[in-house]
This record gives sequence, C-alpha cells and structure tokens, in this order.
Amino acid sequence: METLFPRVSISLEPEVIDPAALFAGPMDEIWLEIGFGGGEHLAWQAARNPHIGIIGCEPFINGIAKLVSEIDEQGLANVRIHGDDARFLLEKLEPGSISRIFLLYPDPWPKKRHNKRRFVNGETLALIARVLKEGGELRIASDIPDYVAWTLAHIRRHNLAGESRFEWLAESPGDWRERPEDWLRTRYEAKAVREGRTPAYLRFRHERAPGTCEKPHESAI
Repeated sequence: METLFPRVSISLEPEVIDPAALFAGPMDEIWLEIGFGGGEHLAWQAARNPHIGIIGCEPFINGIAKLVSEIDEQGLANVRIHGDDARFLLEKLEPGSISRIFLLYPDPWPKKRHNKRRFVNGETLALIARVLKEGGELRIASDIPDYVAWTLAHIRRHNLAGESRFEWLAESPGDWRERPEDWLRTRYEAKAVREGRTPAYLRFRHERAPGTCEKPHESAI
C-alpha cells in the first residue's frame, strides 16, 4: 500500500487532467468507476480489458487498500485511483475524455430527509455529461427500487434541459432486469439477491447534441 498507492494515485494539482496521460502507455479508451467499494468489479474489468485505462474513485481507505492489493496481485498496469469524492475529479477531467462511467450500488440514503445526499442529482449528472464522450456509456446499478425510480426521474430532468441527454438503452424488461455478461456480480449484489432484493442494471448512451427528451420504450417498462 505505502509503495504502490503513490504510483497509481491521481494528483488534483493540475487545472485540467487529461486521463489518457495518467497511464504509462497508450490506452484505447478510459473508463471511470465512481465508488468502487472493495474494487472487485474494477479489478475484474481491468484484467479483462488490458488496453482500457480504468480510473476508480473511492473515499474510504479500506476499499482503496483492497484494490491496491488486487493491482499488486494481478499485476494490473491499467488502473489509477482517486482516493476522495468523485466530484473533485469530475470537475477537473478534460471534457469528453471518458468513454464509460460505472456507478454501481451507490449509497441509497433511504430516509427522505437524506435523499439530497444521493450521488445521482442534477449537479453530478451535469459533471458526468461534461466528461463523457459523445456515444459514451453510463452504467448504474441499484437493488433499491426507489433509487432506480429516482435515477430515471433525474435522467429525464437532465434530458429535458436540452444541453445533452442520456438515452436509456432498454428496449425490453430483460435489458435492465438481467445482468449483462460483461457486468460482474459482486459480493454486494449476491448478498442483495440472497436477501430478496432484485437489482436493476441501467445503461445510458450519452448524446451531446441538443434535442427533446424521448420517453423510454414502452416495452422496457
């Protein structure tokens, strides 16, 4: 941890951060995971996509330590870590520099008085839209139905603003109720399923061109 983490840690000193420059060699794309927890999904993606640079954001030291251990054990050269709130990094990343963003099982803050602390809101969606490439993908997973509804409502609100939009890629219920093959089932997800909670897997394509918001396909509901 003491020797490896400084080598993979991201400095926020530059005014603008070019994520491609964080890696030793050229990468085909750069992906970002917000709140990677224990890092198992991020490490799994990094191992299977060695030519993709993956940045992980996590404020908790235990999660960072677990991911650093995975980087060391698996020899992952394509991972970089921001050990703080993802918003600080999103504000500095070069616009249109990220091809895919993951937000998997964010803290649901279930009490209504705490809903304002949820990561998905108008401000963070604007930050995500700023750094995602045209055609880039946003993936969000949650096992809390209220958070899923909250997310779709805020996505729709963002789309109605007209500056950019997130197109929900679901065309049938299976597209968001069934986990895609390239989407790892984490220990957290397995626990949620054991306890009777059904995850939702939401995928959105980012469109920069202004336009009116389209409703999700009726067959996807």
